[in-house]
Amino acid sequence: MKTFEYTIKDELGIHARPAGMLVKEVKNYDSKVTITRKEDGKSADVSRLMAVMSLAVKCGQTVEVAVEGGDEDASLQGMKAFFEANL
Repeated sequence: MKTFEYTIKDELGIHARPAGMLVKEVKNYDSKVTITRKEDGKSADVSRLMAVMSLAVKCGQTVEVAVEGGDEDASLQGMKAFFEANL
């Protein structure tokens, strides 16, 4: 398993549009991707839109993204790039 932390910069946090894009992005990889809100440890499977939305991650909050599976390196790089570009 590989992880990275990211502090959300989007002023609206992880809202519907980027959450939907995130779920779509994860489907490009075989690895399981999990996002955890660092403040309280609440986590969600990134392939499930409502689970991601239920985290209610706000601007300025830090999340940990964990990638586990056969294409961890590619998944990790893809997730990092997605977060930098969209969140």
